[in-house]
Amino acid sequence: MARTRKGGGIAARYWLMAIGITLAAAIALVWMGRPPICTCGTIKLWAGAAHSADNSQHLADWYTPSHIVHGFLFYALFWLLWRGGPRGPRFVAAVALEAAWEVAENTRWVIDRYRDATMALGYTGDSVINSVADIGWMALGYLIASRLPWRVTAAIGVGLELLTLYVIRDNLTLNVLMLVWPIDAIRVWQSGA
Repeated sequence: MARTRKGGGIAARYWLMAIGITLAAAIALVWMGRPPICTCGTIKLWAGAAHSADNSQHLADWYTPSHIVHGFLFYALFWLLWRGGPRGPRFVAAVALEAAWEVAENTRWVIDRYRDATMALGYTGDSVINSVADIGWMALGYLIASRLPWRVTAAIGVGLELLTLYVIRDNLTLNVLMLVWPIDAIRVWQSGA
């Protein structure tokens, strides 16, 4: 059995696997033609304008809370599916799931779906650095969920969803809803009309 840090941490070999998965996703995204960094030529820690060309191009933006919530949800999912199983493989599975989403999200089909069905009319996909950062934000959310009581994690998740709903009229819940089953009234509300 792999050794873990005191307190039930994740062994180094699982971190290395997670990093390898993230690098594989980055290579796939470059191969798909995604720009490594923002085509503006800069790397920003925070891109705060949700409806701008900087969105989904830098290290963090108003969709970063959604990726943290992904981590909360993936922790719960893999805890339920693999209850009692070692922490490392569950963490690697969460990273793999997020990496797979980041690659899928940047396919022409999903980009076009976002543009057609959601408020992301000008969305052209993520930069590679943004996708890698999104995987990192999910991992942070996963680790937070692994350390906090579930009620605290749930409260933080609801708080993040409400914050982004208030600030940008979008969040993970609406994003998934509008991607799967678009509702015109929500699209109009999101556009501020």
